[in-house]
Amino acid sequence: MPPTQPKNRTTTIGFLYPDHAAEDDYPYAERLLEGAARLPVEHIYGTDLHAVAELLDLGSPARLAEGAKLLAAHDPAAVVWACTSGSFVYGWDGAREQVEKLSQATGGLPTSSTSFAFVHAAEALNVRTAAVAASYPDDVATLFADFLAHGGVEMVDMSTADIVTAAEVGRLSPDDVVELIVSRDRPGTDALLVPDTAMRTLALVETLEQRLGKPVLTANQVTVWEGLRLVGVTHTVPGLGTLFRRKGT
Repeated sequence: MPPTQPKNRTTTIGFLYPDHAAEDDYPYAERLLEGAARLPVEHIYGTDLHAVAELLDLGSPARLAEGAKLLAAHDPAAVVWACTSGSFVYGWDGAREQVEKLSQATGGLPTSSTSFAFVHAAEALNVRTAAVAASYPDDVATLFADFLAHGGVEMVDMSTADIVTAAEVGRLSPDDVVELIVSRDRPGTDALLVPDTAMRTLALVETLEQRLGKPVLTANQVTVWEGLRLVGVTHTVPGLGTLFRRKGT
């Protein structure tokens, strides 16, 4: 059971973010949390290609350990690897080992990654079937589907945008993001899942859910929620979708 923080202390949750694209979603979430938690971000650098070999390098223990050193200055209570493809590309067991090694690098702090955040968020909302709107090429997106299946989420349909780099995803306009996501929904599914922390989505989640009439889980959204879950912070947050309106974390 995650620890409950004292009410008079603002909890700090550290996020390791690859390169630069949509990291401004984290200060946006921090503002909506209204003092419930600090969400500092530190960066690790590598290629931003959505390609398996490059993603394995991006999420390597050595790179994450370097990021953990940077986050130590913020004195976090937990750390999350804010990258979907750089975690699920390792497979279920490899992704588990990845966060365990990250925990070791932080001196034993609770740790997780965006891929596990999707699974835990789906469990919290009782999501059993989902459509996936992925920005990745097909081969990378297929690995996400495999990861979800291991976590108990049946992917009914997956659409891919075949965007090669995270930088390209980060340059999508809000209207482009909404249309990309909405057009890939499938009737009858419990939720629509949107991987890729390079995509700015936090300010759009409510719009997306209103358009679709179902929960929408996006990478940066579930990553923030996962960090709060790790430290036992329970906080409903208007503006961040169904996941943050449910009672508790």
